Amino acid sequence: MDAKQLNPSVLAFVGDAVYGLLVREKLADTPRKSGDLHSISVKLVNATAQSEAYELIKEMLSEEEIAMFKRGRNLHTSNTPKNSTKGEYHTATGLETLFGYLHIDGRSTRVKELFNRIWENFKENI
Repeated sequence: MDAKQLNPSVLAFVGDAVYGLLVREKLADTPRKSGDLHSISVKLVNATAQSEAYELIKEMLSEEEIAMFKRGRNLHTSNTPKNSTKGEYHTATGLETLFGYLHIDGRSTRVKELFNRIWENFKENI
């Protein structure tokens, strides 16, 4: 499968799952009840939080990664979640597209590198 040839909506679909799993894996290492873990996960895997996450990694991205992010960000969608702005939603979709692209392209080390930068900031608020 050539990740560059996939529709950005497909990449975002996969990236949403990858990002959510990364959050859950990190949360699994914290001593909390499963209900609390779920609540924290919901706070970290939403358009507003993912938009903030992008701001943390954007300076780390290569030209290729920025181009992939933009493909997702510019994806036309008719939905906007009730608790985020349209801009946050588009940025989050771009981030998911980037994570989906890197995952499908077999770049798990890069996915973890980017996510670890995000996690370093987010873990302080847990």
